[in-house]
Amino acid sequence: MGTRTDIKLEERINPGDEASKFALNAGMGLAALIGIWGFACLIGGLTAHGFGGLLRGFWTALTGN
Repeated sequence: MGTRTDIKLEERINPGDEASKFALNAGMGLAALIGIWGFACLIGGLTAHGFGGLLRGFWTALTGN
């Protein structure tokens, strides 16, 4: 019979790397939620006031007139 060789793999985990991966994933998730919310608000504004009303409201918000 052949000889048996046991291979032991050891993975070193750097807590700093894990924390930055988590922060990056959390940030990307929040950015995606904010983007989806903004898109939903845009669609809601378009359905409620139409394109012209949305532009008038935007111009009024910028100029105050």
